[in-house]
Amino acid sequence: MFFDRPASGEVAVLVHMEMGREREADDPREFEELVLSAGGDPVAYIMGRRDAPHAGTFVGAGKLEEIAEVVREHDAQVVIFNHTLSPSQERNLERALKCRVLDRTGLILDIFAQRARTHEGKLQVELAQLRHMSTRLVRGWTHLERQKGGIGLRGPGETQLETDRRLLRARIKSIVGRLEKVRRQREQGRRSRRRAEVPTVALVGYTNAGKSTLFNGLTTAGVYAADQLFATLDPTLRRLDLPEVGPVILADTVGFISHLPHRLVGAFKATLEETRNADLLLHVVDAASEDRAEHALQVREVLREIGAENVPQLEVYNKIDLLETAPRIDRDDAGRPVRAWVSARDGSGLEALLGAIGELVGDDMVARELVLAPEQGRFRAALYRLGAVRDEHYGSDGAAHVSVRLPRADWERLVASEGAP
Repeated sequence: MFFDRPASGEVAVLVHMEMGREREADDPREFEELVLSAGGDPVAYIMGRRDAPHAGTFVGAGKLEEIAEVVREHDAQVVIFNHTLSPSQERNLERALKCRVLDRTGLILDIFAQRARTHEGKLQVELAQLRHMSTRLVRGWTHLERQKGGIGLRGPGETQLETDRRLLRARIKSIVGRLEKVRRQREQGRRSRRRAEVPTVALVGYTNAGKSTLFNGLTTAGVYAADQLFATLDPTLRRLDLPEVGPVILADTVGFISHLPHRLVGAFKATLEETRNADLLLHVVDAASEDRAEHALQVREVLREIGAENVPQLEVYNKIDLLETAPRIDRDDAGRPVRAWVSARDGSGLEALLGAIGELVGDDMVARELVLAPEQGRFRAALYRLGAVRDEHYGSDGAAHVSVRLPRADWERLVASEGAP
């Protein structure tokens, strides 16, 4: 619409350059998986090393000629760089290679556009795409140019680029307003859950760590799960009843990835707020991945970026069926669960994981053994109304021996209204 560019295709040439002396954070294997997830057909992988990116074309003249030869040899329609390119670099590369050029951000945006299923998800993706597009407008419709000569046509007018920018700004403003409405609706739902004292547990982790499979295993929700990057884009919330704790809300969220574009973090603010406002984060890690330590570090970095670094966490090492490791719960010196080893695919360790979640979420629960006289019937009835009674039996003196467990806030309100038992 706004581009004067060749149409994109499926046959792709991949380019990965290592910059400087430091090890490149972006894994080439992960880059290839991203392209496959986007539906691309990688036919060549070109690698190289530079001390610093070339200002005009990112790569040097020799490497550019090498890429052009490979494009001609395979008749490739798109060249994808495993880096962030500036708008001018993209245009210069497209002019030299005579085909579509994408950078890492554009590739992730394309995957997100394919995965979005809900109205909110589609709005978030469109917002990120428009903001990405706004810096990459080119003159494409010169026949509509309003600045021209001739009698009655002279004078200042709106250029085509200015028209495109104005249309983009109007669309971005409209989407931001609609997403703000979604954010207010989500905040209203969170306030309702807080009033009802229902804790929220959010699944976070690197993309393709098995979050959706674990979510399905815990809730039987049936959300889409696949062995591919960014299979989940739209957040899903389900109620989960834990023994000794009661109902909690479990939230499945979008996966993180190294060098997650800032535009995406901003566009998915409404979704990521579920993570920031959770009572507990289940940090799902692919235990079978060689890069699990690096991936966990990237997730912690994104959590810090969205302001969720102080939310209590329980690490969940998933896919132990690939390691032939027995399920277990690791605890700290105080006996609190810090790490669970599970397999979401075959269900190993999920019962123990639910118990660990109950322990951490239930820290703010009150457990009491009460002896209630017959005249304290109102207090006993209120306990039943709150669903707090776990066991009850009567003594020889007619008193009720009641075992209760309930949220501390509910207990304090009950004592304030009915008096201490």
